[in-house]
Amino acid sequence: MDKMRKPVRAMIVDDEPLARQAIRLLLKTDAEVEIIAEAGSGSEAVELINRNAPDLLFLDIQMPGMNGFDVLEKIDVSRIPAIIFVTAFDQYALRAFEVHALDYLLKPFDDARFEKALRQAKAQIEQREINRLSQKLFALLEDREERVESPRPAVERPKYLTRLMIKSASRIFFLKVEEIDWIGAEDYYVKLHFGRKTHLLRETMNELEAKLDPEKFLRIHRSSIVNLDRVKEMHAHFNGDYVVILQDGTELKLSRSRREQLQTLLKSDRF
Repeated sequence: MDKMRKPVRAMIVDDEPLARQAIRLLLKTDAEVEIIAEAGSGSEAVELINRNAPDLLFLDIQMPGMNGFDVLEKIDVSRIPAIIFVTAFDQYALRAFEVHALDYLLKPFDDARFEKALRQAKAQIEQREINRLSQKLFALLEDREERVESPRPAVERPKYLTRLMIKSASRIFFLKVEEIDWIGAEDYYVKLHFGRKTHLLRETMNELEAKLDPEKFLRIHRSSIVNLDRVKEMHAHFNGDYVVILQDGTELKLSRSRREQLQTLLKSDRF
């Protein structure tokens, strides 16, 4: 991972002092992480999280009084880029990921498993920072374009993404959203398909869908979003399901609940 601009501000929440110490020792040698607070109970955690807004939260699930999920209900989860659950009870795994936990450490975990979770957390935090900076840059570029193209007062309209800033190895490049053919779900990422190229982006499908113009992009299935300009045709299968075929021949499943919406947006009678 490239050197980060500033240390990751981490917070440890666990009612067991030894468990907190174990995480503290694993983080001690990492110069990219700064432990800003520790909490031994859920109520203490809520107060410290709201006060400090950490970048990374190590959160024990099973705590007396207020457990990890109760803590999340009391805070603004969107302010924390990365959450790693730590617990001895693996039956909580499914619910952990339902609240968008980055990872799940099952006690006792080894150094390698911890390092993997921390590495993923750093990547997510860095991508969140890139996205934040890119939004500022896009706003600046769009404001400049509006002032150049039209001296008249701009008509208020919803702001949707026009470009994505992509970090690849040691370089950063800009991708116009109109160049994207389709977007697929890929674990914690989304995969952008443009031409013969693909790129992974640390976003959820829901997050990216909300940022795209709904008149140009449609989520046709829980695992895919298409650029409507790339849709060539739609085929019905014998079982009543439909498949969307893109101009490059890519076939994607179409949810029955989205079929009418797709036809309306395409404004075509060929289907």
